[in-house]
Amino acid sequence: MVSSIQQFGESGIKNLSDLIENYMKDPTDIASFVSGVRDEVIKLGLNIIKETFEDCDTMLRESARRKLNWQIVKRDKKTLTTSIGDVTFNKTLFKSKQGGDSCYLLDRIMGIEPHERLTEDAEAQMLKEAVQTSYRKAGEETSLMSNVCKETVMNKLHALKFPKASKPAEKKVVDYLYIDADEDHVSLQFKEQKGDLEKGENGWKNNCVLVKLVYVYEGVEPEAPRSKRHRLVNPHYFSGVYNGADNQRLWDEVYEYLDSYYDLSKVKKIYLNADGGGWIQAGVKRISGVTSVLDEFHLSKYMLKLTSHMLDSAEDARKELYAALKEGKKAEFRRVVEKIDGCAQNDATKKRVAESSNYILSNWAVKPDEFAPDGLEPYRCRPDGASESVLLEQRGHAGTGEEPVRGTACGRWSRGRGSEQCGDAGMGKEAPERHRKICGQHHPQCQPADKEESRI
Repeated sequence: MVSSIQQFGESGIKNLSDLIENYMKDPTDIASFVSGVRDEVIKLGLNIIKETFEDCDTMLRESARRKLNWQIVKRDKKTLTTSIGDVTFNKTLFKSKQGGDSCYLLDRIMGIEPHERLTEDAEAQMLKEAVQTSYRKAGEETSLMSNVCKETVMNKLHALKFPKASKPAEKKVVDYLYIDADEDHVSLQFKEQKGDLEKGENGWKNNCVLVKLVYVYEGVEPEAPRSKRHRLVNPHYFSGVYNGADNQRLWDEVYEYLDSYYDLSKVKKIYLNADGGGWIQAGVKRISGVTSVLDEFHLSKYMLKLTSHMLDSAEDARKELYAALKEGKKAEFRRVVEKIDGCAQNDATKKRVAESSNYILSNWAVKPDEFAPDGLEPYRCRPDGASESVLLEQRGHAGTGEEPVRGTACGRWSRGRGSEQCGDAGMGKEAPERHRKICGQHHPQCQPADKEESRI
């Protein structure tokens, strides 16, 4: 490190002085001044890192303990990409005197895999960006002074292993819990490999996959004391590509979380806000004590379809329908629907009225006394909005050939291990240690992997 600082004193300080002098001549050229200062500081940092690594290697070469068990074979160059740039340094290959195995002891004490090219800080920055934008963009944002290819980002993401969340020592006691569920469609470029998508009779590729999202929360609260915007209280997300029997696994995961974190015996009511889809209603059967509620978005959608032909009377008709719905009077609701149907002038309108009313009746809301306190009625929740805001963060993947990821959706991807990886990191469920370091998020359940002890 001493020589790096000395070198900076000889050339770096002069370069900084020149930058300052040039800026004084043209104070409007702020960009060049800032970029120049940044480059000089980064160059100093990279030189210090390089020299420190080589000092560690020199200590191994001169170690008396090392000489008892290992002999020097040769020196090689190694390049590591850090979050501030590439570092190229010399390291020594040693050969064991007992077993004859060869090893770079510097890699061992640094905890670096034999063919590793990224440091933990660079990988964490890469993962942080990958769960928000695209593999390509993540590769560009990995390091300040260098890039990595999107295939590297994909491979790193696929290799992640997420530990299960540890159960809390004491379960939380709340009066109400809310479960919102929805899905989104993803367009794939390919499933397992490029060119494997089949075409239907209409000539279009069968390239759609359904990504499901379920999230549990304790209510809503203002973002700030006087803010009109609200946020969910302690949300926890579950998402992925679940088909067939996998739906049971999804709801089992939800129940396991609820049972692990909350004292369900003291919960007054659990509301399931959704659009009434079959896989969602299966959650009612899978989790005991859940009250299914049609969310406001889908309710409004079908109310509009039900009354769209009423012209000037549409608003009055909807008021009558909502009143019957809020009072829990199905007979009154059907009576209003009959009046609306009588105003239909063709079979297409009658069919739309029948479909809309049947949808609402099959997802009939809770009674008034079952509505939640504090103004948070189940109707007011909109899973569609959450699925857009949570899942659509991955729009940046569009057109890249990358994968639908667990906890993310939309865009055009392939379908593989990435569908179970990126979303876990992006949603902050069981984030890996490297991701946790750079994000500054504290996940008690995420313990750093035990590094192999150095045996030199």
